[in-house]
Amino acid sequence: MGVVTIKQLLESGIHFGHAAKKCHYKMKPYLFSSNDGVPIVRNRIHIIDLKKTLEAVEYSYKNLVQIVEDGGKVLFLGTKKQTQHIIKQEAERANQYYINQRWLGGTFTNFQTILTRINYLKELYKQEEDGVWKLLSKKEVATLKKQRDKLEKFLGGIKNMSQLPQAIYIVDVQKDTIAIAEARKLGIKIFGIVDSNCDPDSVDYIIPANNDAIKGVKLITSIIADAAIEGSGSNQTAPVEETTDESGEKPSESTPETVDVEKTQNNDQNVEKENVSTN
Repeated sequence: MGVVTIKQLLESGIHFGHAAKKCHYKMKPYLFSSNDGVPIVRNRIHIIDLKKTLEAVEYSYKNLVQIVEDGGKVLFLGTKKQTQHIIKQEAERANQYYINQRWLGGTFTNFQTILTRINYLKELYKQEEDGVWKLLSKKEVATLKKQRDKLEKFLGGIKNMSQLPQAIYIVDVQKDTIAIAEARKLGIKIFGIVDSNCDPDSVDYIIPANNDAIKGVKLITSIIADAAIEGSGSNQTAPVEETTDESGEKPSESTPETVDVEKTQNNDQNVEKENVSTN
């Protein structure tokens, strides 16, 4: 049995791409197209081919399992506000690292400096636990708490990362380009959700999907976490989460509300030519 089904992908809404005019030309092979290879447009947006997504998810899963089996660690990166909780939850479930706030330049390429800040964060926690703060004035304690909270916000998800990870999973490859550049420079494998407006060549393992759909990001991220768990030999399972359209899901811009996507994905031969718009 595969790690995910076409039905699950469809229900999560990851097939809706961005406005056709914003399409990255290298993403065309991953878009649902007519028989002559022209990407189909619905309500001015492209539709991502879920068969390609399914293949990519399974390929990424297999390779990530192998990386973790070989002793590697994975850093989950998702800095969009609406996906921050997903990144934290799934990374912690898989016992991996995460960053869900702004990427600090040099996190990879200047890791020794980042490590000094991590060590300082740990020292602040130790001082509080050992009662050292009780000997200080309220003003001094307030200053230390402010420092600790700021460090925890940006470094809390990697405070146990003593060395660089072997892979990074990125929700938005268009936004987190600095992280991609640093990973490339150091040979860290990049797994990423790539929307229709993104460059697929920016990552090693592309997962073509809508990176604005909350349910879709949750689904893909949980699969990545499952791969890390399988690779580490653990047996944790993804928590069940009921999600509705009112839960804050944000589809890609101009997402049509009435498009019969299942028909579009599976019965392209029946689509009338006059209903097909091209770029």
